[in-house]
Amino acid sequence: MFAVAWGGNEFTPLLVMYRQNGDFSPVVADGLLAAYIFGIVPALLIGGPLSDRFGRRPLLLPAAPLALAGSLVIAAAPASFVAVGIGRVLCGLALGLGMAVGAAWISELSRTADAGAGPRRASLSLTTGFLVGAGAAAALAQWAPLPERLSYGVHIVIALLASLAILRAPETRRRRTPEEAGSLLADLKVPAVAHRRFLFVVIPVAPWVFGAAGSAYAVLPGLMADHSGGLPIALSGLLTVICLGAGTVVQMLGKRIDTHRSARASALAMGIILVGMVIAAFAASRLTLPLAIAGAAVLGAGYGLAMIAGLSEVQRIAGPDDLAGLTSVFYSFSYLGFFVPVTLTALSAHFTFAQLFTAGAVMAALCGAVVVSAWRTHLPTGEGARAVSWEPDDAAS
Repeated sequence: MFAVAWGGNEFTPLLVMYRQNGDFSPVVADGLLAAYIFGIVPALLIGGPLSDRFGRRPLLLPAAPLALAGSLVIAAAPASFVAVGIGRVLCGLALGLGMAVGAAWISELSRTADAGAGPRRASLSLTTGFLVGAGAAAALAQWAPLPERLSYGVHIVIALLASLAILRAPETRRRRTPEEAGSLLADLKVPAVAHRRFLFVVIPVAPWVFGAAGSAYAVLPGLMADHSGGLPIALSGLLTVICLGAGTVVQMLGKRIDTHRSARASALAMGIILVGMVIAAFAASRLTLPLAIAGAAVLGAGYGLAMIAGLSEVQRIAGPDDLAGLTSVFYSFSYLGFFVPVTLTALSAHFTFAQLFTAGAVMAALCGAVVVSAWRTHLPTGEGARAVSWEPDDAAS
């Protein structure tokens, strides 16, 4: 998961470089950032349910090689729209498999650990990969030779090592026999999607996971490029690392914030994202580095908490046969947020970024209100809920 997340996010801090080199317009560059969604979503929606049928290992084995191929294609022709687009889709396929299958696999490998360890470990694996990949890519592109190629070369080595390492991981999901499996179409159905807790708590938060992160590390760096002291790529990497670093810290604290008794973590995540959008609006208006850093940090904290809250809710809602499938649906909704940067860039021809971030704050408030309205309603009571429902005060009771 670390390796495919690295490949998925190494492109992000390089957006400033592509724009400044004249390779792509701002809208096209942001569109290429979002292009890997066309690989992520199919891999999520198909890979998760199929791994419930065939086992985790067969579905996750292709992930690192696909990520390797994506970086190889981009490195071969970094100024080609077609090559970069294909590379991004390949990286998306890899990341989709990693997120859906890997998250379920890690949760199953963590069943002997403390409650909630699985979602927390999966979330941290992704966020650490996003963070290190972006930071390394920015540093190499700013100060090392071959700025459009070297960072992808480093990822190729990382992906190759991951391809070998996964062979040692124990399988946790037995392959179903033909009699047990039923129809393939039935496997692709995820009944838990209709659970009211998923509809009223998980879905309103999910697009903000990467909507918040994308705003922090794809939009703010572009606004601050002319105020970076001549180091625009390094600043882009810095804002990305700050965003994801804040997300990592919050995810490590997620066990203390999340509870099976209410939507506390999800509601708090939306409140943090609202504050982050307001700070981003001020940063877009005044173009000062402290405000940009503060906006990236707060939006990153919101991203981290929204991710861990969503994964924890999903594990409580899902039954044993649709954990990977429901995880896939959650991630699919969360990745819709990556259309936020290209949407904001396109709308900036008619509105200021300050106005657009203010509108984002209003939308975050509305989504937060939906979550609060379902604070203690439709709480799951099945096997998934029992698997992640332990809290310190439960011991006393």
